[in-house]
Amino acid sequence: MFQSVISILLQAIIPLSIPVIVGAVLTRYKNLDTKPLQTLLLYYLIPGLIFDTLYKVDIVMDDVYKTVAFSILNLLLLWGVAVLLSKALRLSPAEGAGMTLISTFTNSVNYGLPLILLTLGQVGLEKASVYVILQMIIVNTIGIYFAARSEFTIKGAIKKVFSLPAIYAAMTALILKGFHIQLPSGLESGMSMIAGAYAPVVLAILGAQMMKVKTDRLESKVQLAFWTGLTIRLIIAPIMAWICLSILQIQGSLFTVLFILACMPVAVNAVVLAEEFNASPKLVSKTILWSTIASFIVLPILISIVK
Repeated sequence: MFQSVISILLQAIIPLSIPVIVGAVLTRYKNLDTKPLQTLLLYYLIPGLIFDTLYKVDIVMDDVYKTVAFSILNLLLLWGVAVLLSKALRLSPAEGAGMTLISTFTNSVNYGLPLILLTLGQVGLEKASVYVILQMIIVNTIGIYFAARSEFTIKGAIKKVFSLPAIYAAMTALILKGFHIQLPSGLESGMSMIAGAYAPVVLAILGAQMMKVKTDRLESKVQLAFWTGLTIRLIIAPIMAWICLSILQIQGSLFTVLFILACMPVAVNAVVLAEEFNASPKLVSKTILWSTIASFIVLPILISIVK
């Protein structure tokens, strides 16, 4: 197992860390502005990657059903854990909302997809694409509900989901496949180029975001919530994912892909929701930073177990 962990460190984690470090250094010394890069990511690279992947993959509907079932079951279990621990710690409603965001949403887009691509190749990326699309929908619907239940509206959440170009990219790819429409070779090559640009850019953005995450000193009660949230993401979440996958009898490469994605650190976008709806952004920010740093050690161990 030790050799497997070292191998994953050398083959996946170190290559991933290079663009992350570059993004962090550029932010530290050149004040890299991530807002235009986020726009590039959201409206160009992610849609291009999802279109290219779904257009080329042979979709297995059984995998889709299992991915949907896993996403829902895992979300519900982690939500339950967050609620129970928030009550046990007597957290305020804002801190409880922050704990829920920490527990339920992972960095599957910015970090998970490049990691899957390096460790499992194109086959893993194809299986991961369905999960990532589901996460985009969940974050912009249930995520808003978790962050601000009093301000949550179904109409607003649906509108938010359909403002994402990735949804239309997925729909277009599936329609083309359904009607067996072949893209011109030049257009197909262009989409592949966009997909190829995704990983280094998104990892540089992750590094920049980590540098900008605030690490203000927390009150003792919130500090306890931080350690609890970190424990949920690094230890309890993998256990919950394994239980869900076993209940649903998911096996093979799909098991590995879903397990890895469910074990990612806290989603960077969680702090956006936390700041927008006052869901203890300091707690969420600190957990994002340290769960991401810890993941460079924890993930190789977890991957070596399931790979």
